[in-house]
Amino acid sequence: MTGGPSAPAKADSAVVRDALGVGVAVGLSGFAFGVTAAGAGLELAQICALSLLVFTGASQFALVGALAAGGNPLTAAAGAFFLGTRNAFYGLRLSQLLALPRFVRPFAAHWVIDETTAVSLAQPTRRAARLGFTATGLTLYVLWNLTTFLGALGAEAIGDTSAWGLDAAGPAVFLALLAPMLRTTTERAVAGLAVVLGLGLLPVLPAGVPVLVAALAAPTVLWLQGRGLVNRKETDR
Repeated sequence: MTGGPSAPAKADSAVVRDALGVGVAVGLSGFAFGVTAAGAGLELAQICALSLLVFTGASQFALVGALAAGGNPLTAAAGAFFLGTRNAFYGLRLSQLLALPRFVRPFAAHWVIDETTAVSLAQPTRRAARLGFTATGLTLYVLWNLTTFLGALGAEAIGDTSAWGLDAAGPAVFLALLAPMLRTTTERAVAGLAVVLGLGLLPVLPAGVPVLVAALAAPTVLWLQGRGLVNRKETDR
C-alpha cells in the first residue's frame, strides 16, 4: 500500500522530475485554453479568473466549448461543474494518503486535480506523495495561469481559433492521463459507455447537456454489474 512502512524509498529528485514532467507538459496546454476561451467570446479578465479560481482544465474546456457551440450559459456551467465533481472523489483518497495538517487542507484542495492525484498516487511513500503533490500543483498552477494569459492575449494574432483545433488539446491531455488508470472491466465499461453517450448525443442535444447525460454511464454499468451482466474481475496490475 502506498505510504506503508515497507514501501521502498524514492529519491526526492526523481519525484520532482516526475512532477515537473507532468506539470510542464499539461501546464503548456493552458495556452490552448486561453485561445479557445477568447474565441468563445470571453473577456481577458474572465478567462484569467477561470484559471485562477476554478483551475480544473477539463471543466474549463467543457465550459468554453459549450459556450462556443452556442449552448446556454447555465447548461454550460452545469456541465462544467458536474465534470469538476470528480475532484471531490480524488480529495477523499488524497486526504488519507497525504494526511496534511488541517490548516493546510483548504489551500491544498485547490490543487486537487487529475495531474496532482496521478503523481501522488504513483509514489511509494507518504513523504514522496506530499512532495509530488506540491511540486506538480505548484508547477502546473503557475504555468497554466501564465499560458492562459498569453493564449488569451495572442488569440487575435492567431485568427480563427477553431481552424487550429486547439479546443481539443485539453480533452486530449485528460484522456492521456485517464487511459492508463482504466485497469478493470468495470472502469473500461464506464468509460466506453460514457464516450458512446457523450458523442452519440452531441447532434441531438443542446451544447453542454451530453456531458451531463454521459454521467449516467457509471450507475448504468454498476446496475448491469449487479445483475451479473458485467464482469467484476480486475485485470493484472
